[in-house]
Amino acid sequence: MIRSMTAFATRGQTQDGQRWTWDIRSVNARGLDLRLRLPDGIDGLEAAVRDAITKRFARGNIAVNLKLVTDDAKLTLDVDQEFLAVVLDAMAKIEEQAGAAGLALSTPTAADILAIKGVLTAPERDDRTALRAALLADFAHLLDDFAQMRASEGAALNAVLTRELDALETLVAQAGQDAAARRTDQSENLKAALERVLTVGPSVDGARVEQELALLAVKSDVTEELDRLTAHIAAGRSLLAQTDPIGRKFDFLTQEFNREANTLCSKAQSSRLTATGLAIKAVVEKIREQVQNVE
Repeated sequence: MIRSMTAFATRGQTQDGQRWTWDIRSVNARGLDLRLRLPDGIDGLEAAVRDAITKRFARGNIAVNLKLVTDDAKLTLDVDQEFLAVVLDAMAKIEEQAGAAGLALSTPTAADILAIKGVLTAPERDDRTALRAALLADFAHLLDDFAQMRASEGAALNAVLTRELDALETLVAQAGQDAAARRTDQSENLKAALERVLTVGPSVDGARVEQELALLAVKSDVTEELDRLTAHIAAGRSLLAQTDPIGRKFDFLTQEFNREANTLCSKAQSSRLTATGLAIKAVVEKIREQVQNVE
């Protein structure tokens, strides 16, 4: 089953005072283009995210965003007792020296003391290993959701492309009928033209006339174009049955479809066959547009 390059997924979780939200989205691209917006300070996170994506997806412009917030309400502060003792001892000495010098100092409040850097300490959060593991575990689930959406979108694309290939097959069959009807008209027109030429006189080279008629017949023959279009339709159905990424191959196939349709129109020499050839080109263009989203 084919997969689409257009998809979106998001997940959020809270753990140990940390809240995060992952979101991932993608649009079509010629190759695999990754754009990551991740918070700093978590060693190895970006490399792991890149590796996880490249192992599962082959094409698409994929953007990943991670918002990480620390829940301040979960934070507890501790007093560094040893450092506080040093601060209080220093303050006592300063007051003693100031008193000896006849200076009166205002009494410091608890808030003044707590404002001194080092008196209050927050719990250590340097161990980011556990956080990274939790983030990557959640990211794995995010990729599952993302892959599922790409598969669902791919199923819809598969249905559209199958329908257009069916329409193309019908038009190619119609073109064959138009070409057969055209042969009868051409034969009658050529006979009439030949009779007019022969009335000119015996100086007309009969062999040369036959040669020119044969050349006209070859130039207007569309059998090969119709055969190749039929073969390309079979190739398209075969691609849709594959499980590997087929977007690039199918894009090339649409170019071949268009080439044969152009040649068919140039050889048409019939309003009915020309109309059918233009209808074929219109369906090929629809297929080409849809294929741009196929991985």
